[in-house]
Formats: sequence, structure tokens, C-alpha cells
Amino acid sequence: MHVEMNTILDASYMGNLATVIDKELLDAGAEHVIIVDVTGNLIMERGNLHMKDISSLAVLSAANFAATAEIAKLIGEEDFTLLFHKGDRRSIHFSRFGKEYIIITLFDDNVSLGLIRLKSGRAIEELSSILYGNEGRQRWPL
Repeated sequence: MHVEMNTILDASYMGNLATVIDKELLDAGAEHVIIVDVTGNLIMERGNLHMKDISSLAVLSAANFAATAEIAKLIGEEDFTLLFHKGDRRSIHFSRFGKEYIIITLFDDNVSLGLIRLKSGRAIEELSSILYGNEGRQRWPL
């Protein structure tokens, strides 16, 4: 899949993204939320975890989605848009939205997966409106 990544987001739109993440996910108990593009570029992060290597997490998350897309094709699916990994103390939920972005939500065992899925869906609707609407997005001249 070829995705052209020439998006520029100004400070006001980054603020709008942050507001959505705070309201829908962090206020619901998520510890940290990261938005990356499908090539692994970090768009933004919010939360209270102090991550030593956020860039590696961004790239590995994008690679995880790419590998899973190939698995989907092997079993006759076009794609998987959601991934989830559960650890002993912390879990991670990934959702792709649009063809360009992945939202990564880290949460502990005090928050249910169902709540994260519900709130992620709501956040994705609002984030998509910001990122794919006429506002907040400009293309480099081609």
C-alpha cells in the first residue's frame, strides 16, 4: 500500500487533537495515547507515562500493523483495523483510522478493554473530522 504523507498540522489543530485525546481517552483512564502515521512517524503523544524511546514504539507499532495486514490477506480478510496486546500490568490497544493514521492507547488493568474500545471509537470519529476535514490539513505543493 502506498500512502502519500505530505500533511502539515498547525498548532491550533494539534491542540484540537490533544483536546479529543484528553476528553475521550485520558479522562477515561488511559495512561498514554500516541498517534502515528502508518510509516511510523510520531504525530503526537499525550499522557503520564515517561517513555524512553517513543520513536521505536511508533515505528514498531506501524510495522506491527503492516505485518498484521499481510496475515489478514492470508486468511481472506482485506485488513484488520484493530489490534490488542495484554500484558501482566499494562495493555496496548491499536486502531487504524483512515489509511494514514494509527492511534495507540496504553492502559492498565484498572480500565476495561470495552471502555477503551468505546472511547477509541468516539475519539477516532472526532480525530478523523480534524485530520480529514478541510480544516487542519494542508498539502505540500506537488
